[in-house]
Amino acid sequence: MCTRVIWPDAGDAVLVGRNMDFHKDLMTNLWKQPRGVTRDDGVSGKLQWTSKYGSVIATAFDIISVDGINEAGLAGHVLWLAESTFGTPDPDRTQLSQAIWLQYFLDNFATVADAVAWVEQTDLQVVQMDDPTGGKPPAIHLALDDATGDSAIIEYIDGKAKIYHDRDYRVMTNSPTFDQQLELVKSFDGLGGSAPLPGSTLATDRFARASYYVSRLPKPGGQVEAIAGMMSVIRNAAQPFRIPDPGKPDASQTIWQVVLDLTNKRYVYESTTRPNIVWVDLADLDFTEGSPQLKLDLIGELAVQGGIAGNVSDRFEDKGPMTFLSLQLLAQLKAAQG
Repeated sequence: MCTRVIWPDAGDAVLVGRNMDFHKDLMTNLWKQPRGVTRDDGVSGKLQWTSKYGSVIATAFDIISVDGINEAGLAGHVLWLAESTFGTPDPDRTQLSQAIWLQYFLDNFATVADAVAWVEQTDLQVVQMDDPTGGKPPAIHLALDDATGDSAIIEYIDGKAKIYHDRDYRVMTNSPTFDQQLELVKSFDGLGGSAPLPGSTLATDRFARASYYVSRLPKPGGQVEAIAGMMSVIRNAAQPFRIPDPGKPDASQTIWQVVLDLTNKRYVYESTTRPNIVWVDLADLDFTEGSPQLKLDLIGELAVQGGIAGNVSDRFEDKGPMTFLSLQLLAQLKAAQG
């Protein structure tokens, strides 16, 4: 599930908020990724690159980046979309595994426009990966936003990228596809129609509430007020802990939320199960080529009594480089599991 919201006129800054909704703990940690890291597509290895920009990312199981921001102010957010169909893998197309899809953009681009142009020029195919923890293969779509307030949503339908690129696309949730969400939201009061603003946890209802409330945020007096304002919107779109809804065994509660200041490059993270707010200022991190990949161990730190809170830019540690899930690694994991 999940919700992503942009506030492009938050005083003198562009802010983005995002809820991660999932039916199990993703064991999320934060990582610092420096410039100069060599990676490949995680599929065939035909596409290789060296990161141009450093980034701070939130991970799932330390094998996929699901959210993050780079030092140029480009950010990305992976959300669930049940309608996604990635098509049969075609080795003649440029390919990226789902696990490194977001990271490619953070490594290589400073703006949404440049990222979108690359997808269109290359006819990129995203390759769906099995879940090594035994869950469903991820059906996902991707939101990109940058410090200019630009926005794009990339969905894969029938194996091809459908790109919605417009500064007015401030909100993204889940099903149905984005074009249908844009039509459905027009029926609600304050958004073009007369129906009362809805209150359920359905993706369409969260889309409507987030759209309504982000458009009515008052001008903040500074960064702290701006972050608080965005937190209020994404908390309104959050999902409570609950037993599965009838017929929906994967009904998802919000397990963490983030607010990104794309202008001043601050990344704020709040867990709903380990409720301490931490933040990272990218200016305090060393992204130079040759510097190590560093990890902020939120699982270990925040699980203990008291945990950590506040500015944690100096709490990242060198625990070896992060290994993104690839088809090769997936085969190794399956073989080890018998």
